[in-house]
This record gives sequence, structure tokens and C-alpha cells, in this order.
Amino acid sequence: MTRLLTSLLIGCLPVFAMAAEPLSPDQLLQRIRSERAAEVEAMQAREQQFIQNRGEQAQLLATATAALEAQKAEAERLKAEFDRQEAELAEQEKLLAQRVGHLGELFGVVRQSAGDIAGQWQDSLLNVQYPDRLERLRALAESRALPSAEDLDSFWMTLLEDLAASGRIEQVELPVVHADGQRGTEQVLRVGGFAAYTDDAFLRYDSDAGELLAPARQPSGIGQVNDYLSSNDALATLPIDPSRGSLLAQLQRQPQLWDRVQQGGLVGWVIIALGVVGLLIALWRMVYLSGVGRAVGRQMAELSSPRDDNPLGRVIGVLGPKPQLADLETLELKLDEAILQETPPLERGQPLLKLLSAVAPLLGLLGTVTGMIVTFQAITQSGGGDSRLMADGISQALVTTVLGLVVAIPLLFLHSLLASRSKSLIQLLEQQSAGLIALHLSGTPRRD
Repeated sequence: MTRLLTSLLIGCLPVFAMAAEPLSPDQLLQRIRSERAAEVEAMQAREQQFIQNRGEQAQLLATATAALEAQKAEAERLKAEFDRQEAELAEQEKLLAQRVGHLGELFGVVRQSAGDIAGQWQDSLLNVQYPDRLERLRALAESRALPSAEDLDSFWMTLLEDLAASGRIEQVELPVVHADGQRGTEQVLRVGGFAAYTDDAFLRYDSDAGELLAPARQPSGIGQVNDYLSSNDALATLPIDPSRGSLLAQLQRQPQLWDRVQQGGLVGWVIIALGVVGLLIALWRMVYLSGVGRAVGRQMAELSSPRDDNPLGRVIGVLGPKPQLADLETLELKLDEAILQETPPLERGQPLLKLLSAVAPLLGLLGTVTGMIVTFQAITQSGGGDSRLMADGISQALVTTVLGLVVAIPLLFLHSLLASRSKSLIQLLEQQSAGLIALHLSGTPRRD
């Protein structure tokens, strides 16, 4: 019906197009009839054509239906195969998860072991000879993927390599950094992973720089290394640092005498200056009293001929060749006066030496107090969290105390020695003067 209406409208288009032409009703009717007849004839022809093609269309429909049924059957087969394979895949994934779980535990242990060993080997001097092994261990420890068989084999070979190298004593060419900063490749005697030496120095491994260092301060025993290198004996002695370089590092941080003196600060320098002054005074007085003692000894051998180059000769000279024995008290007073005049030169410098020996520990106590003040200031500023900030104050407090005692004790001994020497000389003068008076009173010649 739709096709008929469409054909009718198409047929009417020329009529509407020619509406401008005047047609009579008969002419218009005749035209419509003729066009209608043409349309009917065309439709009949198309119906005949459709009827003729109906058998072919039915055959095509049957073919399409058969193909559809075949596709449905294939779809059912494929769905069953998909379900079967999906179930099999689930089983395989479950089996894979179990096996990967066991391997994951194994690889987890390997990664943990690699990390632990890398930490233990961080300070090993073997890293200089085998510089890539730490990188391999860290890469294995930090890997997120499962390691391959090559990775496991490399890990095992690295462990065997360290085990073999730790038991060897050998000479190898390795880079060395000297105390003056000069770098060079030298023959290094390596004793396992414990110690390394050159011909003239002990070596220490610096883990931060990954280099062998020749410290500025060397311990004794390098001669044994040279003896070992020149010896052909089966057994030889070598000095080894069992701490793998820690003792050498501590030796570098150990302050020397000059460093200790500088830690005392201003008070320490004052104590040292007083000690030097006291030592010079003691040496001067010791030399003087030794010279006086020798002069007195010579005078003792010649009491009949007094000389003015010694105290005893000057005391004897007071009596004169012919003393007046009538006035004994006056004679005794003259001798006492002469002895008193000789006493100050003999005791000169001893009071100052005694004062210095007393002031030195007091200055040490002063340095202790000032050092503790510096320490408390550091504690106030840092809260006591960093002991290195308090080290200066504590060092000053202790060093000044030690300096004060070190200066005071020898000065006390020197003062006691000088006082004893001068006292013995003064006693000798008194003894000889008393003996001279007794001899002159008795009239007996003196026997030397």
C-alpha cells in the first residue's frame, strides 16, 4: 500500500508542475487514467518478478538458517571448551601460586642474607680488591623481582670468593692514599681481611671513600712486616689489628702531648709558664749551690788560709789572723753576723719556688672551674644531647688540673732539694765557726 501511494504521488508531480497550464477536466482525467494504467502495469511486473524470485529467497533463507544452526552449535562447543580451559587455568594458577610461594620464601631468605652480608662487608678491606661485590649484593637485596638462576649462582660465587680471599696472605697491586693526600698504586701485603701493609706503613680501610689509607700516626711493628717480606721461613710473625682497622682509627684520634697542652687554654699556658720559670730558678740555684759546695770543700782543706770566694772563707776571715779571745761574746756575735750575711744568698729563690709550687695547683683548680662553666654552658645550649659540644670544657677542666699537679710536684721536690742543700751549707758554716772558737779558746792547733 505504501508503494502504491508513493507511485501515485510521483505520478502527480507532473500534474502539479503543469498546474500553471490550463487543462480541461477531460484532459486531466485522461492523463490520470493513462498514468494510473502505467503504474498498475509496472506493479504487476514487479509482483511477477518477486513471485519468480520467491523460491530463490526461500533457498537463501534455508541456507542462512542452516548456517545459524551451525554457528550456534560451534558456539556451544567453544563455550564448553572455554569453561574446560578456564577450570584448567584455575588449577594451574593455584599450582603456580603454591610453587611460587615456596620459591618466594627461598628468595626472601636469599635477599635477607644478601642484605645482611652487605652490611657485614661494609668495612672489609677486601672491597678494595673486589670493588663490585657490594653493588651486586645490594642489587640482589633490593630487587623486587624473583632472582634468576644466574643471580643465585653469582651470590654463591661471591660468598666463596670472600671465603677464599679471607684465608690468603698475598701481595697485590692496590690504590693507596698517603697521609699527604697523594694517591698511587703500590704493592700491598694483605693478610686476609684483617690487615694490609705497604713497605713502610700500616693501612686502614675507609668504608666511606672505599680506599686504603696510610694514617699519619703509625704504630710500632712495621719492621716485622719487612722481615716477613724478606724471609723465606714457613712461619713468621706479623702484627695484626683484630678489630679490622678500628685500633688504627682510634690511634689517629688519640691526642698527642701538644694537643693536650692546647686543650688547657689560657690557664694551661699560664701554668706551663710558671713551671718553666720555676724550673729555671731551680736549675740556677742548683748550679749556684753546687759551685758554692765545691768552693767550701776546697776551703775545708785549707782552713788556715781563708779565701773570699766562698762563704766559709769569708766567715773564717772575720776572726782575723790573731783574734782577741778576751771578748768571747763579741767574737761569737761577729761569727753569727757573718753567717747571717751568707744565709740569704744561699736561700735565694727558694721562697719564690715554694710559692710557684703552691700556685700551680690553684691555677689548675681555676682551670677546672672555668672548664666546668664552659661545659654547663654547652649543656644549656644543646640540652646535653651532643657530648662532643661538652668535650672542650671537660678537656680544659681535666688538662689544667693535670698541668697544675705536673708543675707543682717537681717544683716541690726541687724546693726540698735546694732547701736541704742550702741548710747543709749553713749548718757547715755554724759548725766550723763554733769549732774555730773552741780551738782558739783551748789554744790547740786545728787538725784538718
